[in-house]
Amino acid sequence: MIPTVQQNEDRRERTRYTLTNTEHGHDWGSCAEVEGLFGEPWRETYELFGWVPEGTEVRGWVGRRVCLVPENGMLDAWLLEDAESLGPHPGTDSLVLTGLDDYEGPPEGYRGPVRLHDGRRWLGSCREFARILPPARVDPPLVLRGLAPADELRRALMTATRRPLDLGEASLNIRDDKGEPFAELPLWVTITAWHPSPRGAGLIDLELEGKLSSPAPAHAQPVWERWLTGPPRTPGGWVDLDTRQRWAWLDHVRERACLRTLHDRPSGHAYELDGRHMTDVPGLYLALGEAVNGPGGYFGGCLDALVDCLRGDFGYTAPSTLLWRDPATAHEHLSHVLTPDGESYDLVATALDILGEGGMRVTFR
Repeated sequence: MIPTVQQNEDRRERTRYTLTNTEHGHDWGSCAEVEGLFGEPWRETYELFGWVPEGTEVRGWVGRRVCLVPENGMLDAWLLEDAESLGPHPGTDSLVLTGLDDYEGPPEGYRGPVRLHDGRRWLGSCREFARILPPARVDPPLVLRGLAPADELRRALMTATRRPLDLGEASLNIRDDKGEPFAELPLWVTITAWHPSPRGAGLIDLELEGKLSSPAPAHAQPVWERWLTGPPRTPGGWVDLDTRQRWAWLDHVRERACLRTLHDRPSGHAYELDGRHMTDVPGLYLALGEAVNGPGGYFGGCLDALVDCLRGDFGYTAPSTLLWRDPATAHEHLSHVLTPDGESYDLVATALDILGEGGMRVTFR
C-alpha cells in the first residue's frame, strides 16, 4: 500500500526533481535526490592502425570535437565528440580512441588513411582504422529517493500485476534550490522496484531501468553541483574550469536558456566583455554570454547559434555596442582554429564579423 504523503514536510526539499508524463503532462511524483543521473552515453571505439602522432602523444581526454579527415580529399570528415584516448594497443603500432559518433559516422566502406585534429591542432594520422565492438553493458538503475508519488503513480503501483511496470515516455524535470528551471532529461519509465522510503512517511524509493536518453556525463557533475545551489551571482564562475568542464558549463547555460524567457534589452545598450579568460572555444562563448546576459548567461555556443541570438529573444536588440577588454587573449588562442576538413581560419575575426552584421559595434581596450 502507498500511503498519502504528509503535507507538513518541506516541499522545496522534495521537489528538486519531478518526474512528468510526457504524453499527458501530469506529474508522476517529485523528490530531492536521484541516484544514477551521471554516467556515460554509448561510445564508439576505434583502433587506428599505424598511428603517427604530430607533436605530443595523445593521452586521456582529447577534445570536445575531434575530426577524422580522410586523406584522399574526396570524402567529408566525420566527427567524434568528447573523444578520449585509451593509449596504444599493447604490442602494436595502434592507438585506441573512443567517442560519440556524429549522426553519419565514418564514410561507408572507407578504411584508408585518416588525419585527426581537435579543432585547434593536428593530432596525428593513421594508415587505416576499424571499429571495435564494445562489450555488452548494463546501465545502472535510476533511483528516485524519497519520492512523493502523485495520485496517478499511486494508482498505477497499487493496480500493477507484474514487474517491470512500463509507464512510457517521461521527462525528469530538475529545478535548482532557488526553484528555477535547471534541466529536462527525457527517459522511458520502466519501474523495476519500489518500497517505502526511510526519508519520511508516505514517501517511496522508486527504481527505474537505466534508460535516460542522454545521461549527464560524469565530468559534468562538479558543474551541476555548483549550479544546483542556485545560479551564479557574479560573473566568471567558469574561469577555473578546464576546457572539458567549460564545455559542460556551456551546455548547461544553453539548456537553461531554452527553459527560461529572456527579455531583450532595448537597442543602444552598452555591453562590456571581459576577455581575460578566452583561452579556448567555450571560454569565448561563456564570456560573451555573461557580457550580454549577466552571470551564467548564454549568447551562443557556436557561430550559427551566435547568429540566432543576434536576431532577438536572447537578451539583445540591435543596434548596440560592446567594449571588449583584453582582446589579446582571444587573438592568441583562437586566431588559428580548424574547420572539420582541416582548413585554418580566424575564429575571433569571424565572430567579430557576425557581431557587426548583427548590429553590435565592437570597440577594444
